[in-house]
Amino acid sequence: MIQGGDPTGTGKGGTSIWGKKFNDEIRESLKATNKLAFCMLQHNARGILAMANSGPNTNGSQFFITYAKQPHLNGLYTVFGRVIHGFEVLDLMEKTQTGAGDRPLAEIRLNRVTIHANPLAG
Repeated sequence: MIQGGDPTGTGKGGTSIWGKKFNDEIRESLKATNKLAFCMLQHNARGILAMANSGPNTNGSQFFITYAKQPHLNGLYTVFGRVIHGFEVLDLMEKTQTGAGDRPLAEIRLNRVTIHANPLAG
């Protein structure tokens, strides 16, 4: 996966649009393993977008995009979208050489994003 959204470039910075951390948006009833199987908001595919955090209810500005299924993240991170076009860009991100801490050696910048009304719809 690749993580972004930190304007400080340290991996530790960034605030939400509210200027403070905000709560996860994961329904408690879906955290049980047997119920997650029926939930659309899973880390179940390449290109899932979710909030990065440092623990429960610590969302800020950082997010990640999965390169593959990550079921161990289900119920821990708020999923808010998915890539529906531009997988070739995700392929390039995945192939980018990384250095210390898996940080890309070359800057990766998303210059344009289109938000659809319901990106999670099939």
